[in-house]
Amino acid sequence: MVKQSFNLTNWLNQLGERMGESNKAKLAGRKASSWCWIIVRAVIMTGLSFVLLYPLLYMTSMALRPGSEIFDATVIWVPRNITFENISGAVETLRYWESLQMTLGISFVSAMMLLVSCSLTGYGFARFTFKGRGPLFVIVLLSIIIPPQTTMISQYILNAKFDFFGILALINMLGADIDTPNLLNTVFPFYLPAIFANGVRSGLLIFIFRQFFRGMPKELEDAAYIDGAGPLKTYVRVMVPNARAAFLTVFLFSTVWYWNDYFFSSAFLSTSLTLSVRLASMPNFLMTAGQFQGDPFLYITQLQAGCLLTIFPMLVLFIVFQRYFVESIEKTGIVG
Repeated sequence: MVKQSFNLTNWLNQLGERMGESNKAKLAGRKASSWCWIIVRAVIMTGLSFVLLYPLLYMTSMALRPGSEIFDATVIWVPRNITFENISGAVETLRYWESLQMTLGISFVSAMMLLVSCSLTGYGFARFTFKGRGPLFVIVLLSIIIPPQTTMISQYILNAKFDFFGILALINMLGADIDTPNLLNTVFPFYLPAIFANGVRSGLLIFIFRQFFRGMPKELEDAAYIDGAGPLKTYVRVMVPNARAAFLTVFLFSTVWYWNDYFFSSAFLSTSLTLSVRLASMPNFLMTAGQFQGDPFLYITQLQAGCLLTIFPMLVLFIVFQRYFVESIEKTGIVG
C-alpha cells in the first residue's frame, strides 16, 4: 500500500476555509436574528403607540371637525373643513378660564404642600429609629390600600363642621357660642390634608420618599452631624439637594392626581368647580341646552373639544418634563 504524505499547509488552508464558512454562517445567523428582533420590537412599539395615542388622535380629530361631518363615512381622521367652533363652545360651556384657575390652585399648591409634608414624613421613617415606627408605617401602607370612599362621609362631616380636635366644642361647653366654620366650597379641604401628609394618595408618596432616603449613604448624615448640623438642617442642606429625582417624581404624580380628581372635587365643591367636575357634567348641560336636537351623538364634537382642553395643560407639563421624569422614575426605582 502506498502511504499518502500528510501536507500540513493544505490541511491548515482547508481548516481556515471551514472556519471562515462557519464564521460567515454565524454572522449571517446573528444578522437574521437581529433583524427579526428589530421587526418584532417595531411591531410591538407600533401597537403600543397606537393604543396609547388613539384616544388623543380621535379626540383631536373630533374636536376640529364640524358637526356636518360626523356621519360622513368618507371622513375618518382628517376633517375636510377644520373648525374651532367646538373649542370655543367648550370654553364657554366649561367656563374654562374660571375652572382652570381653580384647578391650578388646587393641584399645584396641594402638590407643593405634599412635597414638604410627605418628604419630611418619609425622611423620618427612613433615617430615624423611634418607638412605634413599625405600626405607624403599617398605617401609612393601609392608607394606600383603603379606598377613599370608605372615609368620605367622615371627611365631609369634618369639613362641613370643622372643629380641630374638638376645641370649639370644649369652648362652647364652657358657655361660649362659637359656630364651627364650614370649609366646603373652599380650597381648605384640599390644603389641610396636604399640609399634614394626608392628601390624595399621600401614603404612596411617603413610601416613595422613604425608599429613596433609605438608599442614601449614612455617611452623608454623619458628615453633616460632625459639622454641627442638626436633623432639620441636614434634611434641608444635604438630603433635599440629593433627592431632586424623588421630589420631581412626587410633584408630577401628585399634580396629575389632583388634576384628574373627580371624587373629592365633586364632594367638597359645588360652586367653583374644577375642570374634571365640569367636564363630567358637560353632557347634561349640552342636552338641556337643546343645541343638538335631542341626539346625544351630535354633541360629541364639543365634548371631545372639552376633553382636549382639560388634558392640554397636563400634556404641556409632560412634554416639558418628560426627559427629567423618565430619569427620576429610574433613579427612584419605581419601575422595579
